[in-house]
This record gives sequence, C-alpha cells and structure tokens, in this order.
Amino acid sequence: MSKATFAIFAAAGAATGAAATAAFYSVKGDRNAPTAAASAPISVTTTTTTSGPAPVPASPLLPAKEVLAPVNPSGLFQYGFPGPVADLKPATSLTSCYDRRMRNPSWVAEHITPTSLSIRDGDRKHSAFAEDASIPEKFRGKLKDYFRSGYDRGHQVPAADAKWSQDAMDSTFLLSNMCPQVGDGFNRDYWAHFEDFCRRLTDSYPSVRIVTGPLYLPKREPDGKWRVSYEVIGQPPNIAVPTHFYKVIFAEDGKAGGNVSLGAFVLPNAPIPNHKPLQDFEVPVEAVERASGLEFASKLPPQRRKRLCAEANCSIIVKEYAERQKQISGPPARPALPAPTR
Repeated sequence: MSKATFAIFAAAGAATGAAATAAFYSVKGDRNAPTAAASAPISVTTTTTTSGPAPVPASPLLPAKEVLAPVNPSGLFQYGFPGPVADLKPATSLTSCYDRRMRNPSWVAEHITPTSLSIRDGDRKHSAFAEDASIPEKFRGKLKDYFRSGYDRGHQVPAADAKWSQDAMDSTFLLSNMCPQVGDGFNRDYWAHFEDFCRRLTDSYPSVRIVTGPLYLPKREPDGKWRVSYEVIGQPPNIAVPTHFYKVIFAEDGKAGGNVSLGAFVLPNAPIPNHKPLQDFEVPVEAVERASGLEFASKLPPQRRKRLCAEANCSIIVKEYAERQKQISGPPARPALPAPTR
C-alpha cells in the first residue's frame, strides 16, 4: 500500500476525507490566518420608533418537564461491564495496551537512551517466550497458537532494546508484546533494520521514545471496493495477523520544554527489499491516528514539533540475519580438541 493510498484510507472515516488527506501532506498551511468573521468590520444601526404600540415582552421560557424514564439501560452494569477493556500493562522495559479481540497489543511503548543501550546485563539466551498471565485466559495469546503457523512471534519492543537487565529483557518475551509477523524478508530483515535505525537515533538524541503496534488496513478488490481482510492463526483461530505495523518515534532533545522530532512510519507485514528507502514508509502522525483510532501527541504543541526525517537521516543499514545472530550470541565456542589416537 502506497503512502498516498494509506493517507486516503486514513482520512476516509471523516466527512471531509479528501480535504483532510490533503491537509496531512501540506507543510505550508497558514495556521495563523484570520477568519473572515474576525477580519470583517461590524456595523451597528440604531433605529428609533416614535409611534405605534409599545412592544409586549416575550414570556420567559419554561424549563422542560422532566420525564421519568420507564427503563434503566445502565442497570446492566450490576452484572458486569461488557468492555472493551484495555489491559494496560506497565512492565520493566515497556508499557503496553492489549486488544482482547485481536489477541494482539494495540500499542507498546518503550524508552531508550544512550545509557540504557550501553548496559549489557541481560542475555536473550536466558529468556523464553511466555504467555502473559495478566491477560484473562480466554483472551490470551497462547504459545500453541503460533506453532506451525508460518509466522514469527514478532517483538513490538525488541529484545535488543532491553539488554540493561535480565528482567527487562524477559518482559519483552511475553506474548502480549508479540504479533504474528512474516519472518524472511520482514521480521528477520527489513523490520530488524528499522529497529536498528531507532537505536541509532540515540547517537543524536539523548532520549528516544517509540510506540509500536499493528494495523488492519483495507485493500482495494477487483470490483473496486475496499475491504479489510486478514488471516487468523491458532487452534481454534484466535490471533489476528496484522496487515501492517506502525512506529511513532519521539526523538527528544533532552531540554525541559525542548523540541521533539516526530516521525511516523507504516510498513506492510510482508517481505520488503532491503534497497527500499525507509522514507517511502514515512506518513503523517495524523494518518496513523486515524487508522489506529489512537492519539499520540495531543499534548505536544506545534511549536515544539520537528519532522524527524528533516532533522535526521532516515535510512536503514542492512545487516544480514546470520551476522546479527552472531553479534547477539557472541563468538562461537572453540571446538574441543580431538581425542588422542594410539
């Protein structure tokens, strides 16, 4: 899905979809232009009547009569609240919000700094994928759901961002931090390069916050209509396979009330050639908000916002998967000496 198609979809829910999409991609809009009502002069005309009967004052409006409702829909709550319930989970290395219907996180937030990435007290060899017991069992993603599914258990917050303690790394292996991701060409390749790009931002920024999550976007069918279609894995089918994933990046300059370089990216859950420029996947933050139903920077004033890809080099560095595994696992063990021969 191209950036233009994605933006059209994201704005389609609004009555002014086309105008909103155009506004997303406009960087020259004048937010301070005065309105017509504010700039038009107001003239006041006074008319004096010297003859005729005096006007009769209108009678004051009476308050509407309160009607006693014969029903009480909220009485349902005596049996429980149906939801939806957002399972908000603050963990050592991340904070997540879980989508019980999709059995995937809605979003997962992390915070990385030069210091956090320099500490090496966690080792993924001592971590194991695990179900999240804080999620009710009937809504929980299960290990067996991924078994022979053809998809990777894709970290939303990568383990490589949480090496500063074993507990921090372990928290990234809960299935509430996972989504089904295509392995070859995506999770083990382009997506991993994208995660590396986020870490390299700490070379220029003292504080980087990242929100990651899945999207379920429509696709235009041969009949010209748009439909949302996604696979569901598990026995029974439980976990939705996202069509796309997003990252919203807040690169902070470290000053109180300082500038924040914002970047938003949407990538398809599919193999992506390593030569594809990362900026091809850059989209406005507002487009991700419309597609996800979430808000990411409602309290960040415009005067503090910078465009990340205008401030930093938004590009990936390709590292082959086997080479990355060597870096994670360390050098191979030295082979044992052969037994002496007689």
